[in-house]
Amino acid sequence: MGLSAAAQMPASPGLPSAQAAAPAVPVGPAKIAVIAFQLAVAQTNEGQRDFADLQKKYAPKEATLKSLNDEIENLTKQLQTQGASLSDAERNTRAKTIDEKKKQLDRETEDLKNEGQQDMQDMYNGLASKVYDSMQAYAEKEGFTLILDISPQQSPVLYASEGSNITKQVIDAYNVKSGVPAPVQTGEAPRPKPATPATKPPTSTQKPATSH
Repeated sequence: MGLSAAAQMPASPGLPSAQAAAPAVPVGPAKIAVIAFQLAVAQTNEGQRDFADLQKKYAPKEATLKSLNDEIENLTKQLQTQGASLSDAERNTRAKTIDEKKKQLDRETEDLKNEGQQDMQDMYNGLASKVYDSMQAYAEKEGFTLILDISPQQSPVLYASEGSNITKQVIDAYNVKSGVPAPVQTGEAPRPKPATPATKPPTSTQKPATSH
């Protein structure tokens, strides 16, 4: 429930298109790199900090929903174990109470999910634009002529060598630019959950054949 359901990193709307943002490609050998862009945004110090702040914001609401869910489970168990000894009227009253609380839980969970998704979208969009600028500056400095995003599951990239992946370099470059310190890690520190299936920047990418 709650923010964990809303924590799917959105796509990257609003970022300049390659044609609109990239300078004219110089004549000469192409220098290509890949980046897990969504993961880069999420794992910047600023991204980790902002995601942790969102979790703190929604923690009280999630706790309230958990308490309501626990109450529903207890009432349901009581009705199941005591049902035979209750009158029809009492059983109907308890069943109606459980049904009303379930509807309340569903409604408030959906509200929290929608609110969390909107906050996550706004946070990601603002940060993604700034990380994109750092990525572009890094690419121009290193002489890359093309950068491919391997974040989407349907990415056309079938293979990328370890040396062509600049995800970590862009994260490091943005952390220096932003000046946001690395978050203090504890045993239960929250971690961003990007939409990509990987949990850390891949060093190389290789996709199996899709034919069966």
